[in-house]
Amino acid sequence: MPEKKNRLHFDFEWRITLFTLIMTPLMLSLGVWQLERADEKAAIASSFEERQRQSPVPVSDLWAQPAAALAYVPVQVSGHYIADQYFLLDNQIHNGKFGYQVLNVLRLSNSAGSVLVNRGWIAGDAGRRGLPNVPVIAGPVSVIGQVYVAPGKPYLLAEQQLQKGWPKVIQAVEMDKLEPAVSTQRAESVFRYPVRIAPGQQGALTTDWQIVNMSPQKHHGYAVQWFAMAAILVMFYLLRSSNIGQVISGIGKTGK
Repeated sequence: MPEKKNRLHFDFEWRITLFTLIMTPLMLSLGVWQLERADEKAAIASSFEERQRQSPVPVSDLWAQPAAALAYVPVQVSGHYIADQYFLLDNQIHNGKFGYQVLNVLRLSNSAGSVLVNRGWIAGDAGRRGLPNVPVIAGPVSVIGQVYVAPGKPYLLAEQQLQKGWPKVIQAVEMDKLEPAVSTQRAESVFRYPVRIAPGQQGALTTDWQIVNMSPQKHHGYAVQWFAMAAILVMFYLLRSSNIGQVISGIGKTGK
C-alpha cells in the first residue's frame, strides 16, 4: 500500500497543457535571445574601446573600406559646412527633453566629396510649432569624430519621404535616400556613413553619444527573468497536473 501512495500520477488538463507547451519554449527562446543580444552589445563596446585608442585618419582614406572596418573608427574631417544644408533626425530625447540630432553637410577640402557630420543634439519645440535654429559655422573647419555604422536597419512604420527644401526632418538615417538630397553645383560622392563629431569640436552641439542603448548586464538580467518565469511555469504545471507534491511529502515522511 505505501508503494501505491507514493506512485506518481498525472492528470493532463488540455488547456493548461497547451498553454504550458506554448509558453515554455517561447520564454526560453526569449531568454536565449537576450543572451545573444548581450554578446552583441559586449562585442560593440569592446570594438569601440579598441578603436578609440587609434589615431584619427582622414576620412578620404576610408572611402572604399567595408562597413565592418569602419564602425567607430576615429576620423579627421576637413572642409566647410554648407550652412543651409542639414538634416534634423526627429524624436531624439535627451534628459527627458524633446529635440533633434543635426546632420550637417560638410564639403571636404580639395576634393569633390561630402560627409554628413552629426553635430549632436539640439532642443526642439515639443509642440512642433517650428524647427530649431541651428548655429551656423562659417569658414573652414577641421574636426575629429568617429564613423557611425548603425547595427541594423531602422524600424519605420512607412517608407521615408524627404520634403523639399532645407532643413529636412527625417525619421531615420537612411543614407541611400539622403545621398541624392545633398545638392551640389558639381558631381560629387557622399561618404556612405555619418560621422559623429567629438565633444568640444568646432560646430559640436550636445554630444552625449550612446554606444549601446542597453548594457550587456541588463540583457543578462532580462534573460534570467525569462528563464525563471519558464521554470516557475513548469513547476506550477507539475504541481497542478500531478500528485508530485504528495509523493515528495510521502518520501520525506518515509525517510524519517
